[in-house]
Parts: sequence; C-alpha cells; structure tokens
Amino acid sequence: MGIYGTHLRPRLHTFALNDRLTGEVRDRVCSGLTGDVLEIGYGSGLNQPHLPSTVRGVWAVEPSATALRLGEARRAASAVPVVVAGDDAQTLPFPDDRFDAALCTWVLCGIPDPGAALAEVARVLKPGAALHFVEHGLAPEPTVVRWQRRGNRINRVIAGCVLDNDVRGLLDRSPLSVTALTAYYQKGAPKPSAHMYEGRATA
Repeated sequence: MGIYGTHLRPRLHTFALNDRLTGEVRDRVCSGLTGDVLEIGYGSGLNQPHLPSTVRGVWAVEPSATALRLGEARRAASAVPVVVAGDDAQTLPFPDDRFDAALCTWVLCGIPDPGAALAEVARVLKPGAALHFVEHGLAPEPTVVRWQRRGNRINRVIAGCVLDNDVRGLLDRSPLSVTALTAYYQKGAPKPSAHMYEGRATA
C-alpha cells in the first residue's frame, strides 16, 4: 500500500471526518444501537463517543493498523469495550446470526466489493436486527454525477474511495431490507463528495 496508504491516509480520514464536522450525523446514526454491535470500517474509532449506553460491546473490523493505533485513546476513554476482530468486511470471521446490530459510516465507498460486505453483514446479523449507516455516494443530479466520475481517479489515490458509489442500488441488491433512508447534501462540502445516504437496513 505504500507509506501514504499505510500511514498518512488514515490520518487524513480522521481529520476530514472529525467530530466537529460529523458529530451530529454520528449521533443520529448510532442512536438506537443496542447489545453486541458489529462495526465494519471501524477506523480510528470516531463513532466510539457517540455509542449509546445500550451497546454492550463493539466488534471492530478494520484493515488499517495505523487507524487502530490512532483510536487507542478513544477506546480507553469509552465505557463500551471494543474487540478488534477482523480486517476484511467481505469475509467476516463470525457465525451466522451473531450480532444485535451493525454500524458503518463512510465505509462502503472504499471496499473493493461492497456487495459482498453487505451480504456478510446480513449473514451475521440476527433476524430483524439492523445495519445503521451513513455513506456518501451517487448524486441525483447528472451534472454532479459527471463531476463525481471525473474526480474518481484522484479521489481513489487521495482518499482510497470512489465518489459515485450507488449506495441505494447496493442496498437494494443485498439481502438487507431498507427500512429508513434519507438522502441529502451535507452542508459546507463540495457537491461531488457531499451527497449522503443515511438510514437503517434490516436483516
């Protein structure tokens, strides 16, 4: 992956998705989580301070050792224990029907096969349990989509992800059933990277 991908990109993600910019969204997405929670793309633990007291523990799937090191202080300060339990959301090391809920925030855009990851999340969730998510992705306006596709190449290099991820299509093709979905442009961000999909999808 090289020095940039290994050491610098996780720091960029932590800075760009800091609590001042995303805290309100994280509060909404984490609301209602309970029991044993699977989090794919745990990163540096930016969701940790937003977890409700009903969460018994988090099983973190994260490929970046640097991101996990950056999150050590957050984990230490949290009342919710974290088990670092894997590095590939496309092949989860858990039995079927294991978790009470799942969480992903700005993750699917960087997974090589996000459909496989969603299928795995559905497999390990208990029947009726929900994935709580927020993802950036495909905009509704053709002019913005054109800019997303023009920017994909450089965004892959810098951020490690695509701008035009078809989040709704991925969810519709997955074994999960979307039960709540809000799409909007995040204020203060350039439109190609600001179109968000926020909601719940149930196993």
